[in-house]
Amino acid sequence: MMKQCILLAVGAVSLFASSAFADDRYQSRPPVIVSPDLTAPWVMQLGGGNVQPAVYPVRPAARQAANPQAQRAIQPRGLFARPAVQQVAAVRPQYPAIRGQLDPQFLPQVVDYQTKEKPGTIVIDTNNRFLYLVMDGGQARRYGVGVGKPGFEWAGAHTVTRKQEWPDWTPPREMVAREAAKGHYLPARMDGGEANPLGARAMYLGSTLYRIHGTNAPWSIGSAVSSGCIRLRNEDVIDLYNRVNVGTRVIVM
Repeated sequence: MMKQCILLAVGAVSLFASSAFADDRYQSRPPVIVSPDLTAPWVMQLGGGNVQPAVYPVRPAARQAANPQAQRAIQPRGLFARPAVQQVAAVRPQYPAIRGQLDPQFLPQVVDYQTKEKPGTIVIDTNNRFLYLVMDGGQARRYGVGVGKPGFEWAGAHTVTRKQEWPDWTPPREMVAREAAKGHYLPARMDGGEANPLGARAMYLGSTLYRIHGTNAPWSIGSAVSSGCIRLRNEDVIDLYNRVNVGTRVIVM
């Protein structure tokens, strides 16, 4: 009996010693870190409570390895990113593709410009899609513009009779009827704002329905798309608006 008690005591001491050594061994090693990609399925199996499974995107390197052509389709990001062109026409031919980047020639710039018109005069070259604000010394400040589409071209000389910031828009009856025939229904009136097709500023020309105004479709600059009005990018029409006064002579040719 005594012998059995001694053997049991020795075994208990050995067991505690080996447990202590095991604890020391495991405590001396860093904890195992499981990748989130592996833990996500386990979280999904938990269910219930407020635990929500996380969705982890495929790493770029893995995506490129799976699809070698994807590497060529990568677009630069950040400061040098270029807006992508909306490829609508490839899917729906009835919708034209939207140009994502403005041609640099249509950005505002000071150019040599010989004319008999006095400084301060606005000259609009509809064929080349440029608006010139005549300056001293044979120069002009040039802006890219959108002009009247085929059938809506016009030419003449007028003056700026009114200026308006964030103008409201009341479509002419002729335009309402014309668009209704195409299945497009225009509002009777639209308050000024970013969604308004007249953009940030408008300069009204004489007693006509034509205006020099901004646009919320900057990709249309350089094209013949309007119903006769001259449109500029919002930032450009604001700049021009601040440089001209009511009474400014405007020549459209």
